[in-house]
Amino acid sequence: MQINEGMIYNIKFSPCSCFQDSNSWSSSETQAGLQDSRRSVRMRVLLAVAALVVVVGAASVSMEDQEFESWKQEHGKSYSSEEEESQRKMSWLTSRNLVLEHNKLADQGLESYTLEMNEFADMEDQEFQDLYSGSLDCSNNTETESLCTSTFTTESIDDDLPCRVDWREKGYVTGVKMQRGCSSSWAFSATGALEGQWFKKTRKLIWLSEQQLIDCAGRYGNHGCFGGLAVRAFRYTMHRGLEAGYSYPYKARRSRRCHFDQRKVRATCHGVVCLPRGNERALKYAVAKVGPISVSVDASRRSFRLYKSGQLQQHFLFYSSLGLG
Repeated sequence: MQINEGMIYNIKFSPCSCFQDSNSWSSSETQAGLQDSRRSVRMRVLLAVAALVVVVGAASVSMEDQEFESWKQEHGKSYSSEEEESQRKMSWLTSRNLVLEHNKLADQGLESYTLEMNEFADMEDQEFQDLYSGSLDCSNNTETESLCTSTFTTESIDDDLPCRVDWREKGYVTGVKMQRGCSSSWAFSATGALEGQWFKKTRKLIWLSEQQLIDCAGRYGNHGCFGGLAVRAFRYTMHRGLEAGYSYPYKARRSRRCHFDQRKVRATCHGVVCLPRGNERALKYAVAKVGPISVSVDASRRSFRLYKSGQLQQHFLFYSSLGLG
């Protein structure tokens, strides 16, 4: 008797005999063969899936590695050891995940600003704060009020304001500056406001010296590359004046002594007007009507330092002031 797939379901056995031709398959043997076949198929499927997972995982790791290497080259990054590079990469991956997830929301219109993998992407929060958040020097309301010559007030604060104002287009703002590894943001904040007011008065835009403030304004409560306050820089400028950036260039470190030359003063300040703390309406009016304003913000959040474009809607503002040239 020949057995094939078409006849296997028609085999009948005698109730008193289980005799089978030695050239045929028993039902149990057939089932065992099918089970072995199924196991073989399952094994091949599992192996194929496992191989696919390994390939996808390797591709993913390879992509991250390639992105990290490209980012290091773009920003001139190098590390002293494999251990440091591993730690930096972990922080970089944290930033990368944040940027990817946030920008997906921005593309859907669920966020009002975008982020990017800039030169700060491999830094830890505390490290960034220690190096760059120099304007967050401790101060209180009493000290701030004592340094101001007046408080900003206006009876026209509810007047209609323009939808947008870009003081760069009006000639009030110098080019982008880099403070590098020095907590001197307080000095840049002060010169930025003073440059705008000096232009408003003289129609001459002058790049003022942050380095002079770092080296020379210590007696006014500032600490060079270890922090300070713009309002203290304004007070210094009221008494001494500022040189231009080209005559007292920036070094991203505090010099051993002050090299200020009174004969080279290019701008002065005759008053410091402070905005009411937490009054966004007053700040909005001042920015629209007066010019660039010096503000102190909390820049410790990763979303702040990875900012690229758009309207950053988070609670960062601490204090605002304006030096009058």
